[in-house]
Amino acid sequence: MELAGFAGFAGALLLFALAMVFMGVKVVPQGMEYTVERFGRYTATLKPGLHIIMPVVDRIGAELNMMEQVLDVPSQEVITKDNAMVTVDGVVFYQILDAASAAYEVSDLQRAILNLTMTNIRTVMGSMDLDELLSQRDNINAKLLMVVDEATSPWGVKVTRIEIKDISPPRDLVDSMARQMKAEREKRAQILEAEGSRQSAILRAEGEKQSAILEAEGRREAAYRDAEAREREAEAEAKATAVVSDAIASGDVQAINYFVAQKYVEALKDIASARNQKVLFMPMEATGILSSLAGIAELGKGAFGGGKDSGGDSGGGSVPPVR
Repeated sequence: MELAGFAGFAGALLLFALAMVFMGVKVVPQGMEYTVERFGRYTATLKPGLHIIMPVVDRIGAELNMMEQVLDVPSQEVITKDNAMVTVDGVVFYQILDAASAAYEVSDLQRAILNLTMTNIRTVMGSMDLDELLSQRDNINAKLLMVVDEATSPWGVKVTRIEIKDISPPRDLVDSMARQMKAEREKRAQILEAEGSRQSAILRAEGEKQSAILEAEGRREAAYRDAEAREREAEAEAKATAVVSDAIASGDVQAINYFVAQKYVEALKDIASARNQKVLFMPMEATGILSSLAGIAELGKGAFGGGKDSGGDSGGGSVPPVR
């Protein structure tokens, strides 16, 4: 009987020892860390792998996930600086760096991060106008990350990213923004059209200016040529007059007949070139004209020495009448 009782006691003791060993062996998976408490006080942090603790005296306090985690921020209404009501939601990415701080510095870590993020979303976005809110998401994310990460640092947590997922203004405000955007686009289109018209008018004016300048230069050149031609003509006329004056001064009266015949021929030319003149009446004797022409011929002979006897038949010849 004594041997049977001793064997039972030894078996029970062995089972108890095996139970204690089993209770003292802890395996921590990868990506996790366990905190160890001895009589309720934190003593150590178990890293991934096999660990042995003292049964009954030590126990596992908290099992913490050390991988980066994501936390959804529920939708909430935010009043902007210009009193516009918008609905906002987002996500928070965080990672526990210190297991002991995350376990004992804050109660309910995820809820604390969530409330802190929601509060700062209202603070940051409430200080901005609606236009800034819709166009500066990167700035909003950066401000939120800086504030929340600084606040969670004592908890042994690193907030790696905060992203605003959706910003939803009221429907009537969206319609107003659409009308405003349409008006802005129409305004820019009108400005561009006006700018194009202005450039076109400027180019047209420049072209007209250059055309006027070239036309004026052409007129100036033509006037200069006309003046030069008149000057040459006047010089020739003056020279001819001087020659005739010298001839008259020397006693040759045929020079006077030269001028008279010249003017007479010019007058007949003007009469004959008239558009409504079909019949030409000559109220004077043609012999007088021919006599004047004969005088011109005699004058030419006297000037160039072509006649043998300048006084022989200068004015006495009879010319048959022209009918």
